[in-house]
Amino acid sequence: MAKGFDTATRLTAEKAQAFAAQGFIFVGRYLDHPTSWKALSAVEAKDISEAGLHMVSLYERTANRSREGAIAGQADGKQALTYAKQVGQPEGSAIYAAVDYDAQAADYDRIEAYMRAFDAEINGYELGIYGSYAVCKAMYQRGVTQKLMQTYAWSRGQVFPQNSIYQYENDISVNGIGIDRCESNGDAGGWRVGMAVKPAAPQLSKEVAANIIDSFLKKHWTECEKERVKAEQEGRSADAEAWKGLRDWQHHLANELRAASGILIE
Repeated sequence: MAKGFDTATRLTAEKAQAFAAQGFIFVGRYLDHPTSWKALSAVEAKDISEAGLHMVSLYERTANRSREGAIAGQADGKQALTYAKQVGQPEGSAIYAAVDYDAQAADYDRIEAYMRAFDAEINGYELGIYGSYAVCKAMYQRGVTQKLMQTYAWSRGQVFPQNSIYQYENDISVNGIGIDRCESNGDAGGWRVGMAVKPAAPQLSKEVAANIIDSFLKKHWTECEKERVKAEQEGRSADAEAWKGLRDWQHHLANELRAASGILIE
């Protein structure tokens, strides 16, 4: 895991170098209006890059803004795109939109609508989502994005295994500034100024995914289940277990296709 942190405090060149010397690999910083106290600037982005750190872009209008749905997501995505261009963020990297509250299941439809509208506006960039375990899991299963930054807050001790970033400690002081400690799997969509980023692979269409699932995988799942039941009835426990494994593999493949195409995982 790569060692990192996020902060609302602007980093000087000296601060960035100090963190890099301590083994930090990346820093999460905010895309915001240039007059905002927490906004990443083009000068700061250059200083961070020259210190050898990667940046992870975060966007948060207000803590529960995502609960306002698609219209809010559209407006915020447009702003995030503008700010990303202003600081020199290369296309192909990620922008993480925040769900910075203890969102409940009743909010998930509006959060999904916000995120999809936000994603539609950040042309050239990959959508990331910051939130609790439950939010990250729900948005992943709904096929919204695979770039996830989970906070331990509101997560009740659970860690989602598909996280790109895990924020595991909040509100501590390092090198004289307040930070949150994070770790990354190395595929978080981070960037440096002037860095060439490989674009994300195109998403599989829902129509193609559904056709493969319905025409092949569901058929094979049913065949495997029939063989499993037959083997159990005949007392062939080893064969039954083998058929169960093949059956479950069909289900796994179907869910991988669903996730890749934005179909709800079953």
